[in-house]
Order: sequence, then C-alpha cells, then structure tokens
Amino acid sequence: MEKRYSDYTQTELREEIAQLKEKALKAEQLGIVNEFAVYERKIIMAKSYMLDPGEFQPETYYEIEGDPAHNFYIEYMNGVFAWGYRVKGSGEKAGEEEEALPISMLGSQVRV
Repeated sequence: MEKRYSDYTQTELREEIAQLKEKALKAEQLGIVNEFAVYERKIIMAKSYMLDPGEFQPETYYEIEGDPAHNFYIEYMNGVFAWGYRVKGSGEKAGEEEEALPISMLGSQVRV
C-alpha cells in the first residue's frame, strides 16, 4: 500500500516532487500528454503538503497560479484544500459552483 502525502516528512516530499518532475519531463518528451498531466497534479498535491494551511485565511482573496484572469475567494479550509469560488477581477463570481483548490495553487493574497 502506498504511503499518503500527509504521512511524508518534508524531506520525503521534496524527494517525491523531484522524482515526479523527472517522470513528468520524460512523459512530456515522449509526448504522453495524459501521463504528464497526472504527474503535474501529483506535484501540486505534494507541494500542498509542504505548506501550512493556517497561512490561508477564509473570507480572503488569493491569486490562482496559472489563471491570471481570476482570483480565488476562500470560504473555508479543509486540510490542504481551500474551498470557495473563482472570481473575476471585478469581484464577481466566475461561476456558481463551489470548488476546492489545493493550497499550492494559490498565490499571493489580493484585495478586490
């Protein structure tokens, strides 16, 4: 049975991320797009476990890495996931559905 990222030490997480980056690079070079995407998601999750969820505050807006058109409004935290809504630069919701983002996808806190 595989070990969960929540059970890894910081050193083990760094090693896992390095291995995943190598695998992702190889998949990208071979043109295996689906495999590359899986490794990228695993890297995002592993990085989330290296961060302190307490640094992310509910009822606050954050940049979203890789999505400059939107910010993310956190309604509540659950482990390494921030639950809330994507919002446009104007502060209006980009969609009605609540979603969860791993905290490693969040950037700097912003004011809207």
